[in-house]
Amino acid sequence: MPPGYQRVRAYLYKKRTSPRPVTARPPSPRTVSGWILRRPETLTEPEQLQLKTVRTQCPELDALTRHVPSFAVILTDRQGERLPDWLDAVRQDDLPSLHTLAAGIDRDLDAVTAGLTLSWSSGAVEGHVNRIKMLKRQMFGRAGFQLLRKRVLLAWRKVAASRTTSQSLRREQDQWGQVSAHSSMTAQARRMPPR
Repeated sequence: MPPGYQRVRAYLYKKRTSPRPVTARPPSPRTVSGWILRRPETLTEPEQLQLKTVRTQCPELDALTRHVPSFAVILTDRQGERLPDWLDAVRQDDLPSLHTLAAGIDRDLDAVTAGLTLSWSSGAVEGHVNRIKMLKRQMFGRAGFQLLRKRVLLAWRKVAASRTTSQSLRREQDQWGQVSAHSSMTAQARRMPPR
């Protein structure tokens, strides 16, 4: 063997036989964002410890972790009146991505506050708009307004017919007393307003 091989072999032998320090892999960004976005009480104890470690090592993530739960409370509890205070708190920290979000909210603060406060929703309208856009995309721009109109009306008739059929079937089952407890509970859950 040439002398160069001996040196490489001796070097690699030392590397292979020496004990390596055991280090834990850092959590992935997806994992950390999952910890930040979840409710703190749902985190397991090891996850809480790991999140605490990440927060101590990164002040930006620490500031972000303070802002996310407060915004979640505003969003889920319909407390839109607290939004200006949250925006002021966000602007005091050096978080450019949240500053961008705050600037976007400021552009239409009244509408965002109303959306976070009032119980009214435009979800049904948005669903119809989404369905119309899907039908339009399916045609790849090859047809004019008349064909789009016919497809929208036909699609709507199919939806209405399926609803009518399921409602009449449910009525018949109610008349004959054949509704199971499960189906009546799911029907009741559908009638309950969202929280």
